[in-house]
Amino acid sequence: MDLGLAGRTAVVTGASKGIGLAVAHTLASNGVKVVAGARQSSPHLDELAANGQVQIAAVDLADPGGPARLVALAGDQIDILVNNVGTAATRTGGFLSVSDDEWHATMEINLMAAVRASRSALPTMLAAGKGVIISTASVNSHLPDPRVIDYSVSKAALLSFSKALAKEVGPHGIRVNTVSPGPVSTDMWLGRDGVAATVSAATGADPKQVEKQAASEMLTGRFTTPEEVASLVAYLASDRAANITGSDFAIDGGLIPTT
Repeated sequence: MDLGLAGRTAVVTGASKGIGLAVAHTLASNGVKVVAGARQSSPHLDELAANGQVQIAAVDLADPGGPARLVALAGDQIDILVNNVGTAATRTGGFLSVSDDEWHATMEINLMAAVRASRSALPTMLAAGKGVIISTASVNSHLPDPRVIDYSVSKAALLSFSKALAKEVGPHGIRVNTVSPGPVSTDMWLGRDGVAATVSAATGADPKQVEKQAASEMLTGRFTTPEEVASLVAYLASDRAANITGSDFAIDGGLIPTT
């Protein structure tokens, strides 16, 4: 399916791996010029940049000035902003183990990076009378989990922020949506320091068993792939979704029960 995205410019945060990398790859393969922001690059992102369609920007998006520096690299055309950067520490010690500094760090990267990037991109979008902002929220926006309590709260805040912003900028031709993945087959879940490994170290369970248990909670019995999330993002960025705004799209294998 031709999404009609060729010639557009996108800024993608957290683009070195996982969902962000898949989004950068999918948009670039659809003819989008991608400004890819991450604290540091990765071999896969370097490979994408080699074809000239992706520009890598090494930037700390938790730094208050980081998102603005990244967005500025896109110049005077910003058609798409994908707020993807995030972190999810597993709090095996419970709520009382989470310090103020940890709460602040989670909110800075999961919420404020998106707030600041959106603030930086919006003047260009408003001047053009069009634009799309898509943020990666989480099923934990709807299903708060004490094992990732600060992550759950930050993603719920991101969801609320996005819906409020959609109401303000919708009349000006700018669409704002969120995608809410369940467990995704990325390092955040399956890496050496990911959720499965952290829970395993705390409980003594085998990491593969932790992974299997999480997969069993989804109706499809498996994790979502980064590419599946990226395909949804690309669709929402296209004019095929021209009348979709202020919405959240779960991509979770049926993890969130319907009513």
